[in-house]
Amino acid sequence: MTLRGFLQALGAPVHDVEEETFDLFAQDLPSQNLGFVDSRASTVDITVAGRDFTIHQSPAVLSSNRAGGTTGAVLWKVTPLFAEWLAAPANPLFAHGVLSSSSVVLELGCGVSALVGLLLAPRVARCILTDQPYVARLVELNIAENAKAAAAAASAAAAGALSPRGGTPSAEVKKSHRERGARARKTEKASSPGLTGPGLCDRVGFAPLDWETDVVTPALASWSGAGTPPPQTARKGHSHGRGNGTGKRSQSFDVVLCCDCVYNEALIEPLVSTCADACRLRAAAPVAAKAGGNGGGGGDGAAAGTRADGGCDDDEGADDAPPTVCVVVQQLRDPSVFEAWLGSFSRRFAVWRVPDEMLALPGLKSSSGFVVHVGVLKGEVPEGLEVAGSEGE
Repeated sequence: MTLRGFLQALGAPVHDVEEETFDLFAQDLPSQNLGFVDSRASTVDITVAGRDFTIHQSPAVLSSNRAGGTTGAVLWKVTPLFAEWLAAPANPLFAHGVLSSSSVVLELGCGVSALVGLLLAPRVARCILTDQPYVARLVELNIAENAKAAAAAASAAAAGALSPRGGTPSAEVKKSHRERGARARKTEKASSPGLTGPGLCDRVGFAPLDWETDVVTPALASWSGAGTPPPQTARKGHSHGRGNGTGKRSQSFDVVLCCDCVYNEALIEPLVSTCADACRLRAAAPVAAKAGGNGGGGGDGAAAGTRADGGCDDDEGADDAPPTVCVVVQQLRDPSVFEAWLGSFSRRFAVWRVPDEMLALPGLKSSSGFVVHVGVLKGEVPEGLEVAGSEGE
């Protein structure tokens, strides 16, 4: 269960940008229009992975002439599909150990819905959602209200499970109800940490981040999840400090997510640059001193498990932290925009397309008009899996 195993399971990497573009857009793709779920409703009720959500959105902002874009103001079709895939018990990121209960996840361009964070947060340590400041009010509202609704539903379900169907229960029936309820609470606590109420809100939060003007800093990765996030970004061109934690995992991300962020060719370079900057935090983070070690002194300064060229000899680099994985899901709308994105992304990342058999959900497969790619920074891919070419700037 390693990053190497995950990448090998994905199959051959993407070698040719034009060929990948042709293969995807040569399919008979269904019409998804622009990809809105409902661009006119102020709220959208939706069930994802067996859970009911009410998503607040803003059709008024979407149709406005706001400078800097408006697309994050409503829910898009691919978001619930991607969120459900992430929440699936057999999701390959979890099956191969790329994600786990100790993982820290960053989402870029989250929009107002917070669906990805709400579904993923119970399975990881922290899920940090980012976008432009104009979505903050609604994304925070959606986190708070859906966490509260989940807590209420769980309480109602527990009360219903313990309520007798009629008559006066015997002592044995009461005992059975108590034992069943105790087992259910124990199982829920063990299998779904932070699933409802305050626990969920402590695992998922929002922070403003503009790809064109801001850079991700280690402070965002080290955010504890409680209260207001610390200053997590810096203006491009300005220096910034480190986070509060020590070690690579506490000042970097395990996975960076982008859900339907590729639509405007002018934003491709800022988006890809932000993806790369966020992924580079892991290699730049200090290595925590290990018990029984030499306190970090001595040697030639190279991190254990790291090659001279910056790549990893195995999946576990310094501080037992493998390279950050970037996952990009998008609707297949315009081949020229997609090709421009893949060209930029593949200059910095080794790229794999997630095969349909690993997507499970029929609606997320490439023949349905969506596609999922995985990237690992060139120079940080496990040895033997490197894609030809060096990282571009």
